Amino acid sequence: MKRFDRKFGVDFLKALPKQPAVYLFKDANGGVIYAGKAKDIRQRLIGYRNATRRKAHRKMRTLVREAASLEVLLQDSETAALLLENQLIRELRPEYNVDGAFDFLYPAIGTSFHDRRLLLCFTTQPDRFDTLEMQWHGVFRPRLRAQEAFHALVELFSRVGHIEPRSRLPEAPSIKGSRLVAIRRVPTAFLDTTRRYFDGEDDALLPALFTQLLESDEARRSATDTQGLLKTLQAFFHEDTSRLRAARLRMGRPHAFVPQDERDSLFIQSRAAEAGLVPDQSQASDVPEAR
Repeated sequence: MKRFDRKFGVDFLKALPKQPAVYLFKDANGGVIYAGKAKDIRQRLIGYRNATRRKAHRKMRTLVREAASLEVLLQDSETAALLLENQLIRELRPEYNVDGAFDFLYPAIGTSFHDRRLLLCFTTQPDRFDTLEMQWHGVFRPRLRAQEAFHALVELFSRVGHIEPRSRLPEAPSIKGSRLVAIRRVPTAFLDTTRRYFDGEDDALLPALFTQLLESDEARRSATDTQGLLKTLQAFFHEDTSRLRAARLRMGRPHAFVPQDERDSLFIQSRAAEAGLVPDQSQASDVPEAR
């Protein structure tokens, strides 16, 4: 007999309908060690039951081995299941949910003008930089694309202004993965256009930068590289900042900054609203736990 059947009962899967659901693997104390969602809960759990010794199935086998019980929360739609899964992961932080630590994954970008210098900050911990009086934008996902856009902007600003050495930066915490940059010799008007860019309001920053770059000998000498950096920023605006703004406005959130633990829920709710769906987690029906 398979381990899944011994633990949860041979008739457990037969009782499940083919509909969206959230499933919770729990330890002996009732604590959730993993939360997942499925479009077809029966088919998903059949996968756990039939997990083989292949490397790709290692996590499934581990969960079945470590869990003492399994609970299923049926949902009316896949969107409702997504919302509930996201909420439970953020609230419970199960140890086997590798994406559970949302607040460590999504970076924010800060902007400020300090001592006649434009300050830009890339970090996953914006609260640690509160002494700099930054205006925060984001948070953004995926991290790599936001990081590439940040570095592209810093590189372009270095060609129209001057990047300060670390020794002349304002006092700030040293955090792995974070970067604080101070740029002097740039017009103060760039603060407003940069903020509107990261807020997804408009991309007027790009033509403004292009105009300044035309006066730079270095930018003209490396025209191909400069164009590539501008394209990176243009793609980030269309794929990330403007989409985040649209989701915020659709859900009645005018403020530019969305905390890390709210970002995924915002997009799920926004997609549901756009599709005319109204997920109601309070109407979820329960299937008795298997022990």
